[in-house]
Amino acid sequence: MFAIVSIAGQQFKVEKDQEIFVHQLDAKEGDKVTFEEVLLIGNGDSTSIGTPNVSGAKVSASILGHQKGDKVIVFKKKRRKGYKVKNGHRQSFTKIKIDSITG
Repeated sequence: MFAIVSIAGQQFKVEKDQEIFVHQLDAKEGDKVTFEEVLLIGNGDSTSIGTPNVSGAKVSASILGHQKGDKVIVFKKKRRKGYKVKNGHRQSFTKIKIDSITG
């Protein structure tokens, strides 16, 4: 059984006991969260497609921890003008484990 769920503005294909990284959520480590924006549920040969969400479907997950991603270097330069700017950025992620898919 799998589901396509919208988490923090992004869509993920998830299955039970899968661990994924999503954009940082406002919850503490060890908390249980429920996502109700389920767009599609597939179970073997049957598929339920929502318009836009599948009614009564939920995906529950537990938060394993918060992390930062790899550093991304942003370098801007205009040639022959003496303009150079170097910035870095690290995105914050939350690691979650999918506990159950109901629907």
